[in-house]
Amino acid sequence: MIKRTLLVLFPVFLSILLLSFSEKDKPVQKATIKTLIVDPGHGGFDPGARGLTSNEADVSLEVALKFGRALKEEFPELNVVYTRTTDIGAGGKKTKKEDLYYRANLANESSGDLFISIHCNSSGKRAGGWYERVVTGKTPIKKTVGKGKKRRTVNSYKYTYGTVYRENTAHGTETYIWALSKNDAKVNSVNKMEYYGEIDSSGTMGIQLPDPSDPAEKARMLIYAQHFFRKSLNLADLVEKEFEASGRLSRGVKQRNDEGIWVLQATGMPSILVEIGFITNKEEEEYLNSDKGQKEIVEDLMNAFRVYKQKVESKTISTMP
Repeated sequence: MIKRTLLVLFPVFLSILLLSFSEKDKPVQKATIKTLIVDPGHGGFDPGARGLTSNEADVSLEVALKFGRALKEEFPELNVVYTRTTDIGAGGKKTKKEDLYYRANLANESSGDLFISIHCNSSGKRAGGWYERVVTGKTPIKKTVGKGKKRRTVNSYKYTYGTVYRENTAHGTETYIWALSKNDAKVNSVNKMEYYGEIDSSGTMGIQLPDPSDPAEKARMLIYAQHFFRKSLNLADLVEKEFEASGRLSRGVKQRNDEGIWVLQATGMPSILVEIGFITNKEEEEYLNSDKGQKEIVEDLMNAFRVYKQKVESKTISTMP
C-alpha cells in the first residue's frame, strides 16, 4: 500500500520540484488580469427562479450588464466577455446542456483569467409566501378501540384545522465555488484549455499545453486546479464581505458537493457564482429590481474585484518552464 501511494505521489513531488528548480533562471513577468468572463445566469428558454413580478434571467442580466459597464469604465484595458447580452440561451442554444457547455467553452476559448456568474436565489417555495394547513386546536375525547373482548376506551383528541399564510422569508446573499468533490473535473478543464500560464497569476502567458497523459503534466494541472480553488475562495470571500459591509445578510461562501455547478468546474480559471439575493422574497425581489439595489450590488462586486485584482497584480511571477 505504501509503495502504491509513493508511486501516485511521486509525479506530484517531481512536478513541484520542477516548478521551483532554477527559479532565478526563469523570466519574471507581472501578473495581470486581462480577460474577465461575466456570466448572467439562465436566459431565453430558461427563465430561472421566478419571483412575484420578475424572473432570475432578467434580473441577473441587468446586474451583469451594469457590472460589465462599470468594469470597462474603471478598467478600459480589461477585456470583458459576456456569455449572453440579451434574453436568449447563451450562444442561442436551445437546451440546458448545450447552454452550459457553451458558457464554459466560451470562457476557456477566450483565455479567461476569471469567471463570475451572476444569479438570483430561490427558497424552493412559492414566491412571496404560501398557505399551509395547520392544527389550530385539539379537544380531549374518549375513544373506543378494538373489537370483542379487546374493546376498550382510551383518551384521545379531536383536532381542528385552519389555513395560515407563511411568508417566504429566506433572504441574503451566497457565493459558490466549485465543489472539492469535482476537483477532477476542474483538472480536466485545465487540460482542455489550449494554453495555460504561470503558476502565480490569473492570466495566461501563452505557453502551449503539454501532453496531459504524461503523469508529471497531470500533476502540474492538479496544482493549477488547486491554485484556482484558492483564488476562487479568496474572491468569493471578498464578495460576501462587501455584501455584509453594505448591510446585506451574507449566508457565506459555499460549495454544492452533491452535484456541483457545471460552469464553475468546467472553466479552466478561478471561478465563482454569486447569488445576489432571493427573488422569492417579496422585499428582496423589490430590492433586486430597483436602481438603488442594483447599483449597490454592482458597487459591492466592483469593490471585491478591485481588491482581488490589486492582490493578484501586486505579485511578480516567473513563467512555467
